[in-house]
Amino acid sequence: MGYLHFEVETAQRSKYERSPSGDVVEVIRTKEHTTIILCDGLGSGVKANIFAAMAAARLKELLSSDFSLRKAFTNTVVTMEEAKQADMPYSAMTVVRILNDGLTTILSYETPTPLFLAGKTAYPLKGRVYNNGTAFITELNCVINTGEGILITSDGVTQAGIGKRFTLGWETEGLNSFVNSLLQKGEIPKHLPKLVEEQAVLHWGPKQGDDVTIVVCSARKGRVVNLFTGPPTDPADDDTAFESFFANPGVKLICGASTAKIAARYLNKPLKVNDDGCDSITPPDYDIEGVDLVSEGAVTLNQVYNIWDEDTQKLDPDSPVTILYSLLTAANRVNFYLGRAKNPASEDIAFTQMGILRREKIMPLIIEKLKLEGKLVVVREF
Repeated sequence: MGYLHFEVETAQRSKYERSPSGDVVEVIRTKEHTTIILCDGLGSGVKANIFAAMAAARLKELLSSDFSLRKAFTNTVVTMEEAKQADMPYSAMTVVRILNDGLTTILSYETPTPLFLAGKTAYPLKGRVYNNGTAFITELNCVINTGEGILITSDGVTQAGIGKRFTLGWETEGLNSFVNSLLQKGEIPKHLPKLVEEQAVLHWGPKQGDDVTIVVCSARKGRVVNLFTGPPTDPADDDTAFESFFANPGVKLICGASTAKIAARYLNKPLKVNDDGCDSITPPDYDIEGVDLVSEGAVTLNQVYNIWDEDTQKLDPDSPVTILYSLLTAANRVNFYLGRAKNPASEDIAFTQMGILRREKIMPLIIEKLKLEGKLVVVREF
C-alpha cells in the first residue's frame, strides 16, 4: 500500500481581535502513528490559551512517558475535573490517534462530536460514553482510508449563533449539513477548515461569542524520501544498511562521496562524477544507476540548510543543492540513514574557517527544520 500520509489542516478565529485563541492544537508524528490534540481552555483570550496549553502539555508529557493513549487521556481528564471541582480553570479536550493503516481512536472530553469525511459525504461518528470515575469520556473508532478524513472542532463552532440565529447554536447537525453541502460541491478536505470557520463567524454575527477552531485530518498516498549520508561505523554493516535503504519505497538520495562509493559497490554499478557545473559555490554531484540524486556531503548539506528560508526564485534549479532541498521539502516522510564513521576531511581546519558544520552537527539542524514543517522524520544510525 505504501506510506499513507495524514494531512492536517487547521483554521482558527479568536473571540477577541489581536488576542490569542483559547483553543490550542498540537500535532505529533511518529513512525507508528499521527496524534492530534485539540484543547479548549475555559473562556477566551490569554488565560484560556494558557489553560489549554497546559492541558496539551500535560497530555503530551504522559504520552511521551509511554502511557497508553487511554491512560494518558484519563489521567489528564482527572486533573481537569479536579480543577473544575475546585472552581479553577480547566480545558475541554479531544485527542485523535491514527495508526499507519488508518485505524483511528478518538477520545473526547466535553467537546463536540467529530465528523467522518468519506468522498462527498460527511456524517457524525457514533461512539460509546463511559465514566472513568470522575467524568464522562466519549470514545469513537473508525478507519481512515485514502480520500477519507475526520473533522473536529471546539464548541465555538457548534455553539455559533446560540440565542441569536439559532436557539441552541449551529449544533453538530447544522455543521454536518454545511460540510455535506461543501463536499457535494466538490470542495476538498484541505479547504474545509477555513470555509467552516467563516460560516461559524457569520453565524456568531458582529459579536463573536467564543473562539472558533476547526481541524481536518485527511488521508492520501504520501511522498517518501530516503537519504543516506555517511558510511556506517563498521564496514561489516555496509551491505545490511544499504539493503534496508534500497528496500524502502520512495525517492533515493545519497550525500557524500564515500557513501556513494559504498552504494555503487553494493549495487555493482559505476559511479560517475558530474563536475561540469561545479564551481566555488556549487559542489559536484554524481550518477549511480538506481539512485535519484547523488551529491557531495558536508558542503551540500550545509548549503541546503542555509537556503532553507530563501526565495526559491533566487536558486539555481540545476544545482544539486536546490534539487536536494526541493526533494526534502516536498516529502511527507523522510527516512534518514546516518552513518557514523569519522570523516578525516571534515576535521580539516579549513571547514571550520568556512563555517561548514560536520555531518553530526548539520543533520540535527536539518531534521529540526523538517519537523517544524510537520513532516514525519525517521532516523536510523549505523
